[in-house]
Amino acid sequence: MNSRNLSIIAGVSYLIIFFAAIFANFFVLESITKSPVETIQNNQLIVRFGILAFLVVVVFDVVVAWALYKLYQSHFLSGLSTLFRMMHAAIMGAAIFALPMALTSTTAPEILKQIDMFNTIWLIGLFFFGLHLILLGRILKKPVIIALFLCIAGLIYMIDTAAHFLLANYHNYQSLFLALVAIPSIVGEMALAIWLLIKGGKNQTET
Repeated sequence: MNSRNLSIIAGVSYLIIFFAAIFANFFVLESITKSPVETIQNNQLIVRFGILAFLVVVVFDVVVAWALYKLYQSHFLSGLSTLFRMMHAAIMGAAIFALPMALTSTTAPEILKQIDMFNTIWLIGLFFFGLHLILLGRILKKPVIIALFLCIAGLIYMIDTAAHFLLANYHNYQSLFLALVAIPSIVGEMALAIWLLIKGGKNQTET
């Protein structure tokens, strides 16, 4: 498969991840967090679609990892970068196990316990995802602005995960960390997806 096709596959997969993750996180998990019992009892179909959306994220995360590896396999960091992204996908896949358990829970504390378990396990996965982004930024080099945002996002992912476990009062800074993680990651990864779709792989020297 040529570089251009690999780049398009990576870009399209990234967009699928974005939309699936937005639905699963901001429509499903947020609803459960705000109204645990009501959401589980009255909107089970939406919750099940949310679980499916997370599975879609994992599948296409693996596709992105493979496509980026094939695109940049000549770079000495490509294999390591791919392994860190695969670790993230595997850990996230394991985290999803907690969500179907919430469907059988009947009280708010039980439901929220499963959601917390999912978030905590996924948080560990995001530490490795951060490492992947830093290495990916180093591999890309150009466009410089995208590579920079990827490195910054990766570093903040790792800092955020560490802060969760090191700061007893993390909740006091949660909104700040959320903003710090969201801005560079959304800008960097969305820009990368668009660049992959429009320009990625056209220059054979990139591979």
